[in-house]
Amino acid sequence: MKIYTKTGDKGLTSLIGGTRVPKYHLRIESYGTVDELNSYIGLIRDQDISSHDKELLKQVQDRLFTIGSSLASDPDRSKMVIPDLHTSDIELLEKEMDAMNEHLPELRHFILPGGNNTISYCHIARCVCRRAERLSVHLAAESAVDEKVIIYLNRLSDYLFTLARKVAHEGKIAENQWIPRV
Repeated sequence: MKIYTKTGDKGLTSLIGGTRVPKYHLRIESYGTVDELNSYIGLIRDQDISSHDKELLKQVQDRLFTIGSSLASDPDRSKMVIPDLHTSDIELLEKEMDAMNEHLPELRHFILPGGNNTISYCHIARCVCRRAERLSVHLAAESAVDEKVIIYLNRLSDYLFTLARKVAHEGKIAENQWIPRV
């Protein structure tokens, strides 16, 4: 099987279900941003973080493929059975954040991104996740989107922020607090 098909050479691509749409279609932007996020999650997994965090991020990457499949499907035409998100996927992120927060100092200021590469990668992934969430919310205003997709992306961005704080704390790196000029 060749990796190139030439079917997108005119700026169109197919959704699951066969519908052809322009490559700038909101559904394509949504799942393309989820794919970008997944790449950043892979970059975080490649850093010197705990095996527990690496394993959880691998699960997140799997869920992001699930989300991508959901977003890539034409809700009116697709007959393909695709994986689905479960409430337990969202609850896992919440549980992980609660566990991390037990060991983190109280959050009293906004945190500026930075500190080391891993912390910065977490913040970049958080921002891409927020963009994926915004695009998915926009898409949901026009077409069917599983509400768990939006909830999961919302929790994941919070998880990535908390993971950045955990990495800083474990590395004894002072958080880069934003103290506004007044």
